[in-house]
Amino acid sequence: MEILFSIGSTMLDQLQKPTLAFLIAGVVLAALGSKFEIPQPVYKFIVVVLLLKIGLGAGVSVREADFASLIVPALGAAVIGIVVVVAGGWALTRAGGVSKMDGYATAGLFGAVSASTLAAGMAVLDSEGIAYEGFIGALYPFMDIAALVTAIILAKLSVVKTAPVSSDGTATMGSGTATIGGFERGMFRDILVDTFRSPAISALVIGVFIGLLARPESVYQSFYEPLFRGLLSLLMLIMGMEAWSRLAELRKVAHVYIIYGLTAPILHGLVGLGIGIIAHHWVGFSQGGVVLLAVMAASSSDISGPPTLRAALPKANPSAYVGASTGLGTPVAILSIPLFMALADRFVG
Repeated sequence: MEILFSIGSTMLDQLQKPTLAFLIAGVVLAALGSKFEIPQPVYKFIVVVLLLKIGLGAGVSVREADFASLIVPALGAAVIGIVVVVAGGWALTRAGGVSKMDGYATAGLFGAVSASTLAAGMAVLDSEGIAYEGFIGALYPFMDIAALVTAIILAKLSVVKTAPVSSDGTATMGSGTATIGGFERGMFRDILVDTFRSPAISALVIGVFIGLLARPESVYQSFYEPLFRGLLSLLMLIMGMEAWSRLAELRKVAHVYIIYGLTAPILHGLVGLGIGIIAHHWVGFSQGGVVLLAVMAASSSDISGPPTLRAALPKANPSAYVGASTGLGTPVAILSIPLFMALADRFVG
């Protein structure tokens, strides 16, 4: 009973903080039919600045971190991305009305990382004075790429297994062919290239490299740090309005996507929390780091994932995987941040 009271108290307190309040305000504005709008170029600018900020901070911290403290959480992040996709894909593809292609695409999006959710988690921890490793942002690509690659490979394998086999041992896949038990030539390379070229990963990775190889502390402190909270509040407003608009798309697909969108973020976050606790006992991973690993696991990609999946899996239904992710997954993950804080405080603090 004590832990339930603690979790409830923490969640109620955080709902009044700016980060979550702006998200809820965005949902309310959209629900009331408001014409309020933030132009797309401004949205892209906000995302780039936030990701560069996270990447720069991560790069500086990686430069100063010891190998063991970094590699254990990084490998844990990759494991989370793979586990979420395998488990989510298995659950969705066994539900009625969900094709294997759509199921793995949805699981891939939920296994990848939301930049807005990670930024929100950092802001909430900063407001509470809870410390976390500066290299947390460097874990983003490990989880993101592991999830997207796993999802695309499993989705294409599912097509190969169900495709008609010709006399020369190949399976027809739309307009092309693939060897049974294998992949199209260069597929793995193409997935990695497309993922790294996506705006989110590009901004984050270049930020990490600049922080690692240069000395960007002055511009980081004078430009990126002061802008972070204000820009994040605008991003939360946009995400809230986007979430409400995407809910309409879920009416076109199976109801299982609604169930998955509501429950998966919390279940995935608990997996991340568990791996974070293991890293805490193994290499001293901080309480704040455990929370952010859970937040990343709970999040679903809103920037890098959709274009990557649309390019790699053109036959998958965006109304299903984007609708479930943006309409339900992202707001549920952000609103779950206080839950992961309370659990981390209970088991790590």
